Amino acid sequence: MGATDVDQGELRVIATDLRFPEGPIAMPDGSVVLVEMFGPRLTRVRPDGSTQTLADIPGGPNGAAVGPDGAIYVCNNGGCYTPVELQGLLLPGPFNPATYIGGRVQRVDTHSGAVTDLYTECDGHVLRSPNDLVMDGHGGFWFTDHGIRDPHGARTSDLTGIYYARCDGSAISEVVFPVEAPNGIGLSPDATTLYWAETHSGRVFHRRIVAPGELAPAMPLDTSVVLHGLPGLQLLDSLAVDDDGWVNVATLINGGVTSISPDGATVEFLPTEDPLTTNLCFGGQNLRTAFITLSGTGRLVATRWPRAGLRLAHQ
Repeated sequence: MGATDVDQGELRVIATDLRFPEGPIAMPDGSVVLVEMFGPRLTRVRPDGSTQTLADIPGGPNGAAVGPDGAIYVCNNGGCYTPVELQGLLLPGPFNPATYIGGRVQRVDTHSGAVTDLYTECDGHVLRSPNDLVMDGHGGFWFTDHGIRDPHGARTSDLTGIYYARCDGSAISEVVFPVEAPNGIGLSPDATTLYWAETHSGRVFHRRIVAPGELAPAMPLDTSVVLHGLPGLQLLDSLAVDDDGWVNVATLINGGVTSISPDGATVEFLPTEDPLTTNLCFGGQNLRTAFITLSGTGRLVATRWPRAGLRLAHQ
């Protein structure tokens, strides 16, 4: 089943010269807070395109979300990638053990710029490359650990998991294992379904939530846990769910946003002309504006979305 290309209007460029932007958060004042993975920093982008560094974040900040205390919670891959410039694009290169400080989930005080490590391990297993997170409104958040691929040194690829943790740093648990390079993660509008995207398989998974931090069991060989899988070589990055329950996934190589209906039957595609389209969030009036990070070209763009975005916990 192929995706239908859609023309949702002009992609309006808000900011340029960003160092691999990810994790956008639409703020009430009209600005967008995002991370620059190769900054490495947390940055506020104002509506006029000007930027302000909110905090320097050593390592490699990836996903970001507003927590119940108004702080920004960040998934940090530990600086595992080497930045590579190729054909005018900034790319995450191979694993670099010299710059890797270890994966972690952090809390950032945007007033003081203080960065605090909340989690660096779970049950004795170190976090390898935390990537994205979503708040659940119950004092906790779900997050993915993308893991590390080392094609040159150890010639290994991590199997990692889906985690649930408390915002106050008091508890963390691995809920799903093993998972192959999980990236974006999100919740359905009624918060009863958890979605996550696997980068290299090009699949979006979904599982029913039965309690905070707890998913309904999945039987072996249960194909119903896959919402949709993309054909060919299309890699998936982060995602955002809209108010109609569509799962909108930033898509690499193909360069755009793939939107999947709640039943997985209908797929739409918005091209962005950047093969490293990494993330999106919803903001603006009635949450009808999609802010999209084009990381290869270092841009933040916006476009009107055909459906209202989903209002996130603490947004």
